[in-house]
Amino acid sequence: MASDDTTQAQEVPSGDNTSVLIPEARDLDPRLYYLTEDEAAFFKAATGIDNDEELKAHILMVQKMAYEAVPYPYIYIFGFLRMGIKKLPIYEDIVRIGRERKDAIFLDIGCCLATDARIVSADGFPARNIIASDLKKEFLDLHHALFRSSKETWPAQFIPGDAFDPDILSVVPPAQGPTLDPPPDLSALTSLNPLHGHCSVINASALFHFFDEEKQLHLARALAGLLSPQPGSIICGIQAAKKEKGVYSRLACGTQIDLFGHSVESWMEVWDGKVFEKGEVQVRVECKEAVVYVDNKVELLYWSVTRL
Repeated sequence: MASDDTTQAQEVPSGDNTSVLIPEARDLDPRLYYLTEDEAAFFKAATGIDNDEELKAHILMVQKMAYEAVPYPYIYIFGFLRMGIKKLPIYEDIVRIGRERKDAIFLDIGCCLATDARIVSADGFPARNIIASDLKKEFLDLHHALFRSSKETWPAQFIPGDAFDPDILSVVPPAQGPTLDPPPDLSALTSLNPLHGHCSVINASALFHFFDEEKQLHLARALAGLLSPQPGSIICGIQAAKKEKGVYSRLACGTQIDLFGHSVESWMEVWDGKVFEKGEVQVRVECKEAVVYVDNKVELLYWSVTRL
């Protein structure tokens, strides 16, 4: 075992069958912690902790637990505190679907601590119709630790599993015509496959860019098969961008990670023509510069795909 003044690292898989070295949990940097005014208001309401210092201590505790369990850079930089989904131009349509559409289902895939799912729930999407899914089953307990909740107080469903495992999520063509079958019993799900054609909204943020171009297309087709054919149904997300699609390296927590970024044009082409037939969907993609943490700026795609 290394001495206290020696930085150890764990090797963890990245999204494309490679490995990255991530600092141990004791090297977490509380100086990276911050909340915007909106974030502070949300987390105070969601946790019931009104005092700023008490809230910070609680979040730092959960971050340490999460990083010890799953040492992702996203956790290191407090990515789970950001309210990215509310920055999507389509956000009001998302919550309107939850309020107005009968049996509307919201899927948060690659959810990490499922903050986005909690946000849409707070804005009116029924928790009982929300599903959060991630490769790591530890995120279920960590979500409830962060929000000081339980299955009884927030009855959303968690489905752990690999989105590239066909037993968890297989690729089927996008559903067509009216949805005649009733939705499955969400409480009994152990796979996403029974949701084919039933998801009203699918959120896939900070997910696609960890995979190469071929796997991104596979995942896009898999998610399209889950989407309801009802007009207005949405797939959306935020991910790393590149002016011309391709691999680029990014420094995260002092470690170089290779990502595959799409351009605005190439990402639109994926959905309108490759995944869905031309004219079946409306695709909106915007590229904006964002501060990921401290002064680390990146280009991000804010996108949505809506069934017509």
